[in-house]
Amino acid sequence: MAEKVNNFPPLPKFIPLKPCFYQNFADEIPIDHQTLVRRIYHLWIFYCVTLGVNLIACLAWWIGGGRGENFGLAILWLLLFSPCSYVCWFRPIYKAFRSDSSFNFMVFFFIFGAQFILAVIQAIGFSGWGACGWLAAVTFFKTSIGAGVIMLFPAVMFTLSAFVMFICLIRVHRLYRGGGGSFQKAQDEWHSGLWRNPPSREAQYNNFSGNSLPEYPTVPTYPARTR
Repeated sequence: MAEKVNNFPPLPKFIPLKPCFYQNFADEIPIDHQTLVRRIYHLWIFYCVTLGVNLIACLAWWIGGGRGENFGLAILWLLLFSPCSYVCWFRPIYKAFRSDSSFNFMVFFFIFGAQFILAVIQAIGFSGWGACGWLAAVTFFKTSIGAGVIMLFPAVMFTLSAFVMFICLIRVHRLYRGGGGSFQKAQDEWHSGLWRNPPSREAQYNNFSGNSLPEYPTVPTYPARTR
């Protein structure tokens, strides 16, 4: 087996930093669930873009006569949530499907659920939270129509993010429960220490003999997703 070299994030060569993670959907994720995991990955990208658009809208909010603390918080949310959301909820679901890790499924449900609630709050747009949601955008039309129009963009994007997060949360939960997953399995994985270093697909291959090997021996067959 060729050695896996970290490839994410794909940093330019002139930056004296190296990628921190190895990510390969075709190589590590069961084929039946690659589409779902890719969509969650694209959701993470969309949420990061939303935070960037929110930063621009908060700047317009400030220039139009709003409070400067919203712009400062928008910078903080962009710098904080972009990497943390990848590490805290995308990597757990990636590892969960890669090695059938109940512990990582539970981590995903807990943190991603909190992320969904935060996205709903950001979509609402309370003043002083650093998010241009509907409430902030609509009420600011009385002060500046131009800034209010710009503020509508992140409001729409936060709403879409929250909606897609809810759909992904429901679909992953149905797959997990349908595959026999439970909180007890996550506890057993925690107590055994298996969550720290779940067996890789290549390591699982060594447990089989013969010329024909199952393609994904570590991941159970989850029920097909219904539309």
